[in-house]
Order: sequence, then C-alpha cells, then structure tokens
Amino acid sequence: MVDESERRILCAANEERFTRRKLEVGFPDRSIEACLREAGLAKEDVEEVAVSTSDPAKTLTRAFPSLKESYYLLRRRKVRPRALDSWKRWFKYELTTWPPNRVTRRLSEAVLSRELRRVGLGKARLHWAPHHLAHAATAAYTSGFDTALVLTLDGVGDGLSGTISTLAGGSLTLLSAIGAKDSFGIFYEVVTQLLNMRELEDEGKVMALASYGYAPPDGRNPLMDLFRVEGMKISCRLPPSGLRRFLAAELAMVPSEQFAFLAQETLETKVVELVSNALRTTGMRRVAYAGGVASNIQANRKLGSLPECDEIFVFPHMGDGGLALGAALARAVERKGAGHFPLGDLRLGPSLRPGEIEDALGESGLRFEPVEDPAAEAAHRIAQGEVVFWFQGRMEFGPRALGGRSILARPDSDLLRDRLNLKLKRRVWYQPFCPSILDEEAERLLEGGETPNRFMTMAYRVRTEGRDLLKGVIGRDGTCRPQMVDESYGIYHRLLVSTRKAIGVGALLNTSFNLHGEPLVASPAQAIDCFVRSGADVLVMGDFLVERPAVSS
Repeated sequence: MVDESERRILCAANEERFTRRKLEVGFPDRSIEACLREAGLAKEDVEEVAVSTSDPAKTLTRAFPSLKESYYLLRRRKVRPRALDSWKRWFKYELTTWPPNRVTRRLSEAVLSRELRRVGLGKARLHWAPHHLAHAATAAYTSGFDTALVLTLDGVGDGLSGTISTLAGGSLTLLSAIGAKDSFGIFYEVVTQLLNMRELEDEGKVMALASYGYAPPDGRNPLMDLFRVEGMKISCRLPPSGLRRFLAAELAMVPSEQFAFLAQETLETKVVELVSNALRTTGMRRVAYAGGVASNIQANRKLGSLPECDEIFVFPHMGDGGLALGAALARAVERKGAGHFPLGDLRLGPSLRPGEIEDALGESGLRFEPVEDPAAEAAHRIAQGEVVFWFQGRMEFGPRALGGRSILARPDSDLLRDRLNLKLKRRVWYQPFCPSILDEEAERLLEGGETPNRFMTMAYRVRTEGRDLLKGVIGRDGTCRPQMVDESYGIYHRLLVSTRKAIGVGALLNTSFNLHGEPLVASPAQAIDCFVRSGADVLVMGDFLVERPAVSS
C-alpha cells in the first residue's frame, strides 16, 4: 500500500506470512486486511487496486484455482511424483511463454473483480501494470536515483523474461524487451530442478553448491553457448523443452557441484555482458535491478564491479512477491507524476497492537520476564555462544531477515553455524549464513565495504583481517552477503554496538526467524510456536526474555 501524496510506502506484506504456506498462491485476503488496518482505511475508502500480469498462464490459474494449487503442491514437493508430472511441467513452460491478449486481460479482470467484491473492495477500479513494468517500478522508484539503467530479468511474465529501460525525469523509457524463450531465469530454474531442488525456491542452494565446483581443465564451459548476447538482446538457441534435454545430458557427465558451477559461470558471464553493453550504449552510470534473477548475489557483485557502473541498487524483494508493490508504485507515478519512494527501511509489515507480545506470552504457558535493555541482554547471551531468536517491531517485507524477525548468533563460530544449519534451521550444510555488520565496521571487514548495502542483495569478498571474525558467515569462495546497519535501525543497531563491546566485532550471524520450508514469522504467537519447536536457547521479543523450556526427564 502506497501513499502517493507523501511518496511513502505505508505497508507491504505477502500472504504467506499469514497463511503459513511458503510462496502462497491463494488470493491475498489476509494481507489486504493487514494493509488496510495499518493505513487506517476502510474498504470503501479504496478507489483503485493495482495488479500485474494478465498472460494466459496467470489467467488460467486465476480462473481455475485448483490448477494453481495442484502445481504448487507439485513444485514444493508436497505430493509424491506421478506419471503426468513431467507433462505438467512441460505444459507450464510452454504456456508461460505466451503473451497476454485482449481475451486474457478481460477474463483476468472478471475473475479479480469477483474476488475484490468478495472481500469488500467491489467499488475499487482495477489498474493493470505489465509484469516487467511492475518489476522495473520497484527498482527505479525506490532506488533514490534520478537517472539509471533499469534492468529486469526473471523466469517469465506477460510473455517476456526481461526488459532494459532508462529512468530519467521520473519516467521509464523501454529500450529492449527480452523474449520468454530466451530466459536466464528459466535456464537457472531448470538447472535447479535437475539438481533435485525446488524451482523458484532453492536457486540459492545452486549458487552455494557452485562454489564447490571448478573451472574445466580445457577452459570450455559447454553451457556457455546456450545464450548469445548482442547489444541489449539475448537469444537462447534452444526452446524450454530442448533446453531441459540438453542440460540433463550435460549433468549426466559431471558431478552435481560441477554442473552448478557451469550454470553459475554461464549466468554471471552473460548477465554481465548484457549490462555492460547497455551501460555503454546508454551512457548511464547507475543500475536499478529487479526480477528473480536479481537474487543471484554473485552475479550482482560482478555487475557492481563493472568499470562502467558507479552504483547498483537491487530491489530487495526482487522476485514476483514484489510485483504487487511494483504495480502500486507504477500507478502512483502515473497518477501524480514523477516522484521517488525512498526505501530506507524494509520493516513494512503491520504494526503490533499494544500489549500483543505480553498477551501472547501469557497465553503460551512459558516462563518470561521483562528486561530493561533487550539489546544488551541479547548481546550478552550471544557472546556466551547462545542462539537468540529476536523479534522486534514490524516485520520485514521480502525474503531477508533484517533485524525485525531474526535468529542471531556469534559470527565467528563454525560450530554454531553447523548447529544452526543441521539442528535448528535444518538446511543443507553447504548453504552459508549471512552477517549483519555495523556500517563503521564494514570497510575494515569487507572489500568494497565503504559502499553500503542495507538489504543483503550483494556478495562482498571478506578481507584477510575479517576471516576469523566472520568465519561462521563466509561461503567457500570467501564471500558473504552482508546487511550493513546504521543508526536508523534503532534497537538492532544498539544490539550490534553491544555485541561489539562483548566480542570485539560489531557483527552477527543473522538468519530468518523460521524453520526450513516455512515463511518468516509474522506475529508473536507464530514466533513462540517456532521458538518452542526449534529447541533454541533464548527468545528476546519486545522487552521480554524467554528461555528454552526445560525438558522433563
């Protein structure tokens, strides 16, 4: 939800946080309620609802929700494989390449209008934003840039897999549209599937696994010739079905980690080539970037290192979970003219009501106590080697925990890292955690640390002097994905300052407050439930401390 008069994002939340189903595909009833409540609006006050994507695939699943649910369960491995599953995947990839048309737009509008009437928003007018315009709007209008090259790259949406535009005078000008069949996103998605991981969810694991591969002895990467970059255009020599067969044959010849390396190297090389061409062509020196491919932090690091690039901003909720906000931003700019929507903070979830934390703790039956200084208490526990579940204020928007809903530990312990991975978070062992680092510490710990990154969207190489201090949050390639924290983060900044006093470095291992396969927790009740099931040491929630319940013998 956007306040266009004040150029401010009032509230943003994904439905998964309320239904507790990761990557929820149902209609966002609960998140609509949450946004209205936060903005202090009645349903009859809403004049317009902005939405994106009206291609045949999206329209079909809107009209027949059972199809969407069936594919959701298949993709997330919630049902056992069946004989027709491979056909379903093939059909999905073929259908998603089709662009929208007048019929699909009208059908999507009819279905969504019916749903809006059901939730009490029947008076609101629908406004459509094309899929990649919504992605571009998130990056362009929250970047703080006056001029920039605006890049979107993802799997596919509205018949495209990417766009290149320029931002100037508050307006976006489209320069290049990349077709659905030439998709970097689909390429990486298929790689993820073939490695027996969940597409649209485990691509980060592929990137992590790639660090255990190696450059081919003859220097030839057989995947590199799949894509050709010419100027600001991309072409893939194989359609999605042929791409899958080709990649499966290559995987059969090498270990999984080597296949991941080849895929990652291909993506990095081609994305860098595309952006380098676009920067030279346009003369722009800044990049604003969104879309699912923008979650690849290693490719982002290389983009930021281009000699043609002075600065890069990656919208932190880069995937399709950010499209609703993008559609709202695009419509606000269209209605009111040029404007910026600064993204100083991602804690955009609904506010807690007074007493909500204490009420939830009281109902839980757990022993809890108020603490005078939660930041100092948490820092003390962390310094002692305990794992602290941390719940403060409004929830973050997007996939990263940024000090509102976090699980925290010392950054210098590989034993704690392994405990978190294998016991608490229940993730694969090779997937690294990320650090939160005080702004003033970043430059001495990280190469390029003088350039702030608030939202964990970029990899940085750790300096030699920082390797022991951050050994619990460094990947095998010597990089990490940091959140750099300044005073605007309030209590979280104070926690890092207290941590520096306790352990000698203003840094923390910071991972999302959830168990593997679940969404980030939203409410105090959800936080308590996750804490109890995890077996963690301590929960610091608001001004209260909860210790792990004793296990009866």
